[in-house]
Amino acid sequence: MILTNNCPFCGRESEVAVTMEGWSKYVNGFSVQTAFPKLSATEREIIISGICPKCQESIFGGDDDE
Repeated sequence: MILTNNCPFCGRESEVAVTMEGWSKYVNGFSVQTAFPKLSATEREIIISGICPKCQESIFGGDDDE
């Protein structure tokens, strides 16, 4: 399934592909890291806040993945 969010800062649309199993876990209270362990921190932030990768870099700095 594809999740689509609009960035609250710039309005840019971002998409993240997730499994139905992961989405079910997330909406039922699992942490985003537990529900989507294979997604990058950038992708997980899109799910949590909708902030696009470009704005994430501007706000948070570089990607802190592994």
